[in-house]
Amino acid sequence: MFDKSDEIPSEDHNLEPVFDGTEVPGMEANRSTSGRRSDVDPDSPGVVEKAVALKNFVKEKGAVAVSTMMRRLSGKRDEVVDDEVVSEKAVEKFDWNPLNYIKKSSDVGVGNKTDQRDSISMKGRVILYTKLGCQESKEIRLFLRIKRLRYVEINIDVYPSRKTELEKISGSTSVPKVFFNEILIGGLSELKTLDESGRLDEKVDFLIAEAPLFEAPSPPLSGEDDVPSSGPVDEMAIIVRKMKESIAVKDRLYKMRRFTNCFLGSEAIDFLSEDQYLERPEAVEFARKLAEKLFIRHILDENLFEDGNHLYRFLDDDPIVVSQCHNIPRGIITLKPKPLAEIASRLRFLSRAMFEAYAYEDGRSVDYASIHGSEEFARYLRIVEELQRVEISDSSREEKLAFFINLYNMMAIHAIIILGHPDGALERRKLFGEFKYVIGGSTYSLSAIQNGILRGNQRPPYNLKKPFGAKDKRSAVALPYPEPLIHFALVHGTRSGPALRCYSPGNIDEQLLDAARNFLRNGGVVIDLTAKAVNATKILKWYSIDFGKNEVEVIKHVSNYLDPADSEVLLDLLATSDLKVSYQPYDWGLNC
Repeated sequence: MFDKSDEIPSEDHNLEPVFDGTEVPGMEANRSTSGRRSDVDPDSPGVVEKAVALKNFVKEKGAVAVSTMMRRLSGKRDEVVDDEVVSEKAVEKFDWNPLNYIKKSSDVGVGNKTDQRDSISMKGRVILYTKLGCQESKEIRLFLRIKRLRYVEINIDVYPSRKTELEKISGSTSVPKVFFNEILIGGLSELKTLDESGRLDEKVDFLIAEAPLFEAPSPPLSGEDDVPSSGPVDEMAIIVRKMKESIAVKDRLYKMRRFTNCFLGSEAIDFLSEDQYLERPEAVEFARKLAEKLFIRHILDENLFEDGNHLYRFLDDDPIVVSQCHNIPRGIITLKPKPLAEIASRLRFLSRAMFEAYAYEDGRSVDYASIHGSEEFARYLRIVEELQRVEISDSSREEKLAFFINLYNMMAIHAIIILGHPDGALERRKLFGEFKYVIGGSTYSLSAIQNGILRGNQRPPYNLKKPFGAKDKRSAVALPYPEPLIHFALVHGTRSGPALRCYSPGNIDEQLLDAARNFLRNGGVVIDLTAKAVNATKILKWYSIDFGKNEVEVIKHVSNYLDPADSEVLLDLLATSDLKVSYQPYDWGLNC
């Protein structure tokens, strides 16, 4: 026998438009390739694009419908299930170590890419003291990796209390310094001297055989030097926590649909009237303040708050938040939200420290395993929990640009650590579209940040829909127009992407300009004067609309970031010949 609720449709969640790397053959013909066709409307997809995108859209919706029906027939109505067919490989990932799915590049020399997973097995411990922005620290990291020596890094800017320890055991606070167990080796010059004399091998043999003594410096402890989240207590949060414990939160019917984990407006008013000694009209006004502070919201966003049979949810009970968001703490945070600028500054500081310690080759290669095991990453996870009710819509363009670029890059690392490296379009769709954070009361995927916020709510490549609809609250956060240079700053965890770096609101435009030059001058655009051809990164094809109305405008735009000599050659080819433009294959392999 089927329960009656099997016949009642539950709430559906619209699939986010996501670019998963799948291209539409022949679609480039719908874009103008010469200046004579610049009258083409850039916002209007061609007939082929519309047809294919519509086909994909219907296909996805059909898959969701079939999946929903099968769940009902099997009696598994309350499960949160992926829209895609779950392969045997995916099932195995539920009790897995996700870092086992992060595959290393097989075609890169050991000299530049040796990471901590290739290290010599040893009983001892190598401790490396460093600081931010130190070139010698960068060189000594590379030296230790080449020698396959696993080390624990202690950045004295991140762990300021270790300066005292360092001075006590070494006589000064100068860095970098290396310890083999309890023995001070010194800096880079001392390591090179040992290596040249052959005595470094003896020291390594000591590490292999001997465990560190008690007096040896120890790795950072969990929470060490991390200023605990503090600030004024949010009295509303205390009331909300009490309300959540007192009223009935359960599945309910509304407008012939079933909604999970919600409560009646009248029940909330009953509680507030009694708990706060308020008349019902006063209790309604108080509940509206709770909604404005993002503690609760109407299940369909039909109103802010009303007494009666309207249904509402606590933020952390939203099914998308529960199933897809990875920055939600257990329980309600009882401190008042901090300003975005403060949170962004702390995230920027930690990101910079992690990029310097665990990103190699000037940010093009990332040691995901070491990031995952670091105290800096644990601290990052604690900080992003503070984003759930942060006020962001009033931030400046520069603040939004720097914050969302930095967050995107760390969020992508977080997603790869949790989900593993995506293998194919379906897994990329999950990575970019279903791994989310709650920011300011709304959920954001990687795709929503890139295409909704940073591109000014533009359609992802080969998609019909924009990320944010007309009534979407996130539209107020989106930048007013696309920022083309973000494509040279966003790192998706791929080998064909740009380098990892941190961005600051104070000089964000200069930093983005530098990122564009660095990427395009180092293989992003290759000019063949003899063949009168240019071979460009496929990013310029996928997001061409952000750079110009047609291919000629895109190439002219890009020429601004090349070396002056290359720029002149490229513009001459554009003016005097039929320039042949081709695009480089995109390597979706992991940047490790």
